[in-house]
Amino acid sequence: MTYHYRILIVDDEKALRSVIIKRLKRKEYDVFEAGTINEGLALCKENSFDAIFLDLKLPDGNGLELLKQVKQIQSDVQIIMLTGHGTIESAIEAMKLGAYDYLSKPCNLSELEITLQKALEQRKLLTENTGLRQVLNRQNPELKIIGNSPALITLLEMTKKVSLSDAPILIQGESGTGKELIARAIHLWSPRMNQAYIPLNCGALPEALIESELFGHEKGAFTGATSQKIGLVEMADRGTLFLDEIGEMPLALQVKLLRFLETGEFRRVGDSRLHRVNVRIVTATNRNLQDEVTKERFRQDLFYRLNAVTLEVPPLRERKEDINPLAEYFLAMYKQKDKSEFDFVLSSEAKEQLFKYDFPGNVRELAHLIKRGQILATGESIEPKNIWPEKYGHKTGHEDVKPRNSNDPRFYSFPEWLELKNYNHYPTLEEIERAYILFTLEKVGGNRAQAAKLLRMSVRNLYRKLDIYEGEE
Repeated sequence: MTYHYRILIVDDEKALRSVIIKRLKRKEYDVFEAGTINEGLALCKENSFDAIFLDLKLPDGNGLELLKQVKQIQSDVQIIMLTGHGTIESAIEAMKLGAYDYLSKPCNLSELEITLQKALEQRKLLTENTGLRQVLNRQNPELKIIGNSPALITLLEMTKKVSLSDAPILIQGESGTGKELIARAIHLWSPRMNQAYIPLNCGALPEALIESELFGHEKGAFTGATSQKIGLVEMADRGTLFLDEIGEMPLALQVKLLRFLETGEFRRVGDSRLHRVNVRIVTATNRNLQDEVTKERFRQDLFYRLNAVTLEVPPLRERKEDINPLAEYFLAMYKQKDKSEFDFVLSSEAKEQLFKYDFPGNVRELAHLIKRGQILATGESIEPKNIWPEKYGHKTGHEDVKPRNSNDPRFYSFPEWLELKNYNHYPTLEEIERAYILFTLEKVGGNRAQAAKLLRMSVRNLYRKLDIYEGEE
């Protein structure tokens, strides 16, 4: 979608408005006009503007009064004062009240246009800085896609082609296949690569907070909204917004997302004004959305809008050539992260068993298995019994292989952890819950939807708990 800046001209001289409008429309600006303070204020209450040309003298009052009111409605709008009665005092007062600049009439149209361009650049910088402060902790590390299998190469070639367009892209694949990596590749290989890439996991937030997170909210919009918040849609302006687990999005919010996709317009929670952005939407799901449409859990019109192009990420069992390179990559990554002195290597038997394994949890499960093997290894060689102690070890799998952190329940099966003789205190309810959740997740190969079903808890609640556990590591 192409973004057009919205400009408002508030001036009582109709001829001047017409000249400015004609000039700005050549640059494809969306231009609105008003001849009085009341008309201008009404437009500002209904719309969001990027910049406003405001006359100092208007039939129903002083333009400085409108400037104050507009800044209360939309603090980031850039206002350029126009007057044929300019004085140093009025210019200083206007700047103190938040005006970007001050031009005298009759206006030089070239100067007016240059001033507008600078004002829009200033607004963009302010918006980006605001968004940057809120999303620094959302940024992902450098993109690394490991593997040389034909299935992966085919996917990456298709990804490079579709990244050049602005069409919405739906990424499908089983849990743990690396759908977010493909989303980031789309952004980095697109013309938007130097703009923001903003991810949102639709399954990780309570339903009541998703709309505010996505579209933002105004101060006082609800209990706890003590200040205005810029939503992820605005932060991603001119960049890419990645909506993971799109199948988890509530039906009520699907309607608003569809409207945004069609118009590029949205309203913050608690705000009646429309805002416009230019965002490329990429979505991902491990669900069959066509089935979800049939079951009336996903809107059919939104489904067709999202999958202009569909990318299928193959499961790891269909690209076994990538298992060994991925395992080597995880070993090197854990060595660097843990600042370990050991150079762990997979034994030939371990490589063979990994190659034979079907990996229901895909790449994510492989990463967990390599981490477990590294922890349980007695030397620098990782054996099958270190990766699957319950299968290749003795009885419990822990008699001859002790983990480096033997008090950590994550490295045992659930019942064994409760019976550990060297656990130095009676386990708390929180510790038991954590151990059981992680144990269940491991048993289903990292499939969070399946784990949530077995645990009889919502997927969102599971995501929140896993985020807490990750933060405690």
